[in-house]
Amino acid sequence: MRRTALAALLFSGCASSAPPPEPTAEPAAEPPTPVVEAKAATLPKTAAHPVSETLHGVEVQDPFRWLEDVSAPDVKAWMAARDANARTALAELPEHEALQARFRELLYVETRSAPEKAGGRLFYSVKPADKEKAIYYWQQGESGEPQVLLDPNTMTEDGSLSIHDVVPTEDGRKVAYMEQANNADESTLRVMEVDTKAVLAGDSIEHLRYTSPSWTPKGDGFYYTWIPSDPAIAPPDRMAHAEVRFHQLGTDPKTDRTVRGEIGDASTWQGAALSKDGRFLVLTQARGWSEQDVYVMEPGAKKPEWKPLAVGTKSNYMVVPHGGALYVASNHEAPRWRIFRVDPKRMARKDWKLIVPEHPSAVLESMQVVGGKLGLAYLDNATNRLEVRGLDGKLVRQVPLPTLGTTSGFFGDPKDDVAYFRFSSFNYPEEIYKTSISSGETTVFAQVKVPMESSRFQVEQVRYPSKDGTEISMFLVYDKALGGEGGLQKRGDLPVLMFGYGGFNIPLTPSFNPLIIPWLERGGVYAMPNLRGGGEYGEAWHQAGMLGKKQNVFDDFIGAARWLQSQGYTKPERTVIYGRSNGGLLVGAAMTQAPELYSAVICGVPLLDMVRYHLFGVGKAWIPEYGSADDPQQFEWLYAYSPYHRVKPGTAYPALLMLSADTDDRVDPLHARKFVAQVENATSSAEPILLRIETNSGHGGADMRSKFAARAADMVAFALSQTR
Repeated sequence: MRRTALAALLFSGCASSAPPPEPTAEPAAEPPTPVVEAKAATLPKTAAHPVSETLHGVEVQDPFRWLEDVSAPDVKAWMAARDANARTALAELPEHEALQARFRELLYVETRSAPEKAGGRLFYSVKPADKEKAIYYWQQGESGEPQVLLDPNTMTEDGSLSIHDVVPTEDGRKVAYMEQANNADESTLRVMEVDTKAVLAGDSIEHLRYTSPSWTPKGDGFYYTWIPSDPAIAPPDRMAHAEVRFHQLGTDPKTDRTVRGEIGDASTWQGAALSKDGRFLVLTQARGWSEQDVYVMEPGAKKPEWKPLAVGTKSNYMVVPHGGALYVASNHEAPRWRIFRVDPKRMARKDWKLIVPEHPSAVLESMQVVGGKLGLAYLDNATNRLEVRGLDGKLVRQVPLPTLGTTSGFFGDPKDDVAYFRFSSFNYPEEIYKTSISSGETTVFAQVKVPMESSRFQVEQVRYPSKDGTEISMFLVYDKALGGEGGLQKRGDLPVLMFGYGGFNIPLTPSFNPLIIPWLERGGVYAMPNLRGGGEYGEAWHQAGMLGKKQNVFDDFIGAARWLQSQGYTKPERTVIYGRSNGGLLVGAAMTQAPELYSAVICGVPLLDMVRYHLFGVGKAWIPEYGSADDPQQFEWLYAYSPYHRVKPGTAYPALLMLSADTDDRVDPLHARKFVAQVENATSSAEPILLRIETNSGHGGADMRSKFAARAADMVAFALSQTR
């Protein structure tokens, strides 16, 4: 169980289309490229429609509130004009065509998942090198013939349907899966008979979010989290009505039994998971990313009832039932986590038995029972390491990893000796390893073969002081030709692409990202600081960057740019910053607080109006992380840094590429629209302000390789044009 499971409410990934061109050799060095910037056509500045309201005694201006209504014809026309303008300007950049070809080489490679075993069958996915999306397979045993289970490439003509969370029953005869239009968060749960591929229409459940089915051992039903789709309930309030329900196959979902009723608080989410043996149902109620309450029920008892395991501690928990006991990891009074064994008949805190104490520096990130032992993943100085321990907590071995990087933690069955884990790093494409829990023998199970020279790149970890003196770690990735004995050369003019996040207890660790490879190949440096608010160094690190301390995150990121420039690595004209989602808020704040430090800003699917964010989408779920403008003190924090409200007329703002998605149902695209209009009217510079809108795309982007290649080419071409 990974402690970052609820991060899906805000954190976004990216996905990847048509057969690639024939591979071509990438030259060792790129010839100089003429300076050609993205030139936007002359569009009339967005009209301001003055709106003012007084909040807690402060007059708040909102001149572009009219852009919130995406259904209005004038808003649609405004969006279409700016998207067309952005795509024309980006396509004209001299590197654009070459970059798109390179990204297709990097993206159209075969990938596969680790197999999941159920009833003697294996379930896994493969994304062929010539397909847009992964195909889901099953086979009978290790040597069985692969059978196609689900192929989203063929389900719609335009590729707009996505498949996620394919979960087999214990006997492998059925699977439940989530079907999503445009890769949006809202999904439909469906059930399929594996042998016949028949979808059980009467068991489909629509309008779900952030849930995965938890099957009974017999495969005759599952637990899931339900939210209402009643249009009379505003979308931000629907989360308050989330219930845990049980669906019995063959019955009308409208009659599903509620096993835990609504909490009545949209900032609190709940979900339940059944142990593999069906004995324990574990309910987690999470308020934000720092507080969880946990209850346990035995569904098979004569009088099933919820019993509190951990309530009111304002801490986080991972609970894995196994062998009649509960293995509980927690950061309560231990910000880097520790592990207990708990007797379900004696769940009072005083009766918990400590088996793995808190590590002096490493942070526990995931815990599983695999092969009758504990499989643990730790974060140590923002990189992963793996351990196998006995059920008594004693160390059996550390699992060697190829280099400093990121691992998934273990995938496997509590009773099966074979387990799997993924690994990658900045210059190390993903590999899946197969390991024996008993012997420790580990072999490569699958590799992603990317056409690149991995040995060409160097990874360096540095540290720098933030505004308040706090030491922040940062990864630098670059071509070895730019390095020496002392690390990266201090030439003063290196083009730097900075990426950050800093929130929701989510760590940024070294992992492979095709986006940065063409940038590195063209002499660029990639910088990734580990900002407060993230999960790299434990819960104290997270809390130092949330609520009233959110400004620390922006100071850390701005401090990274200042340090790179003051140390002689680069200069403002060669610095580009990039962030998505909460990271979009980050770069929006950095842009409005220190515009002189950057030549360009790439801002993806962001939050930017922090006064009204909680009124849209699932914004109320993030109140524990950010606060709410409804509260006088929290309004003061939010209004002070809200990027939309920090834009100042007459300021020379850097170039801006805003990346939005037309069907983002997590972070409302209104943030992107309003900010673009605000900057457009305020800036005194002649730098381009571009709004690119991805179609048929949710918060994480369209999960098609062609669309990712096109977007990546636009981003890197834009960054190159602004640093030369």
